[in-house]
Amino acid sequence: MEGIRHRTLQVNGIEMHIAEKGEGPVVILLHGFPELWYSWRHQIVSLAARGYRAVAPDLRGYGDTDAPSSTSAYSVLHIVGDIVALIDALAQDQVFVVGHDWGAYVAWWLCVLRPEKVKALVNLSVVYNLRNPKRRTVDAIRDIFGEDHYICRFQEQGTIEAEFAQIGTTTILKKFLTYRTPAAIMVPKEKGFEGSLETPISLPSWLTEEDINYFASKFEKSGFTGGLNFYRCLDLNWELTAPWGGVQVKVPTKFIVGDLDLTYHTPGIQDYIHKGGFKNAVPLLEDIVVMEGVGHFINQEKAHDISDLIYDFISKF
Repeated sequence: MEGIRHRTLQVNGIEMHIAEKGEGPVVILLHGFPELWYSWRHQIVSLAARGYRAVAPDLRGYGDTDAPSSTSAYSVLHIVGDIVALIDALAQDQVFVVGHDWGAYVAWWLCVLRPEKVKALVNLSVVYNLRNPKRRTVDAIRDIFGEDHYICRFQEQGTIEAEFAQIGTTTILKKFLTYRTPAAIMVPKEKGFEGSLETPISLPSWLTEEDINYFASKFEKSGFTGGLNFYRCLDLNWELTAPWGGVQVKVPTKFIVGDLDLTYHTPGIQDYIHKGGFKNAVPLLEDIVVMEGVGHFINQEKAHDISDLIYDFISKF
C-alpha cells in the first residue's frame, strides 16, 4: 500500500474520498458491495507501476465518502453524476474505467449516459442488460427467485441493518467476501443472514485478517445503509432510465467473470453472455474471460491475473 495517496474532492454536492497512485493516463476503479476503494489495492499498485494513474473512490455512502440520508439520493443518476464530476475534478476529458459488482453497473450506465468520457471499459461480474420496459427490476428478481432472494430482503429498510448489527460487522464482511457458492444468496427470514451465508472456518490466502479489519473499521463507522440504498434504488433506476431504454453500450469493452460467481449462475445468464445477447447489447465487446475456480470477489481473489487482464486491454488504446 506504500505510496498510495488519499484525498477528498468536492464532487456533485458531496465530499468523495479517493485513493490514487501513479502518473499517466487515468484509470478509475469502481468497487461493489460490501467493499471500498481498498478492494482495488492490488490493481492500484500494479497499474501505477505500468505507467498509469490509478484512482479508486469510495462510492457515495461508503467509507470516507459522504453518505446522504435520503434513500433516493443513491439512484444510478446520482452515482454516475458523482463519477462524471470526479473525472472533471481530475481535469480529464477521457479516462479508462474498471468496475466490479455495483461498480460495474455504474460503469455500464456511465457508458450509456456519457460514452465520450470513457476511452475503454473493463467490467467484472455484472453484465449489461437492456432495460426491460415491462417489468420493474425487483419484481423481475422476485419472479425468478421468490421473496427470499437477498436483493428482495435488502429492500427492508432498517430490518437488514439491525440483522447485520446483531451478527457483527466483521462476521458479516467475512461471510460476504468469502461466499463461493455458485448460486444466488437466499435468505429465508427464519434463518436470516447468519444461517444463510456459509461461515468460513478460515480466511482464504487472498484475504487476510488485516484486510478484513480495514473493511470493518470503515463499515463500523459508516454502517451498511449507504451500500444497501444502491439496491433500494433498483426500481427507482428502472423509472429514471426509461428514456434510455434499448440504448447499447458503445465503448470498447472487456468482460471478466469467475465460473463460481453467483452472478454467472443467474438463470439464462450464460446463454446471454456466450450466445450473442450480451454482444448485441454491447457491440464493442471485444473479449469475455471466464476464470475457472474463481468466486465473486475476483479482483481480490485473482489480483495478479486481473491486473494483467486490465493492463493487456487498456494498453491497446
